[in-house]
Amino acid sequence: MPEKVLMTEEDIRRTLARIAHEIIERSKSLDNIVLIGMYTRGVPLARRLAQNIQNYSQTAVPVGALDIFPYRDDVQHDVPPKVTRTEIPFSIVGKSVIVVDDVLYTGRSIRAAMDGIIDLGRPQSIQLIVLIDRGHRELPIRADYVGKNVPSGHDEAIAVKLKETDGLDEVAIISPPPVKTNQNGVQGGKNGLKE
Repeated sequence: MPEKVLMTEEDIRRTLARIAHEIIERSKSLDNIVLIGMYTRGVPLARRLAQNIQNYSQTAVPVGALDIFPYRDDVQHDVPPKVTRTEIPFSIVGKSVIVVDDVLYTGRSIRAAMDGIIDLGRPQSIQLIVLIDRGHRELPIRADYVGKNVPSGHDEAIAVKLKETDGLDEVAIISPPPVKTNQNGVQGGKNGLKE
């Protein structure tokens, strides 16, 4: 499948630095902010953002990790997961919660994340950071902070790779392979028949 690199390691570094500065500029007080990363790649992104905020403002921002699996509406929950990976060792009551994810697509994962956060208490507000917004929303959800808008087709995939999870930093768009046609212009595989 053809792959086109959209963001390099340096692009990701600069983008996270910009978003950290935006958080600092927009926030009345950083003392009330907490970052909650969504598994898998939202967690290291949240940690990097917290480090950037501390570097630029000398304010430590708490970071938590949220497992949205129990709140997803696209899986059967006949048997609940034995272990949840949610690790939020602080109260979110009255806090300005900023959820961090790698890709915003339909919005269903973010809806699940909001359900999970509300189960932990009532925050003052919930905002959203995404590294990539690829469009195609199915729910009325938008990000407050966006690294890069990437118009994409439903048949394309966005691959976010981070050093913490994949060994390198990179964002790529993966397009489906071109449709093969025979000499008569008929789509298909062997002998011109659809596979």
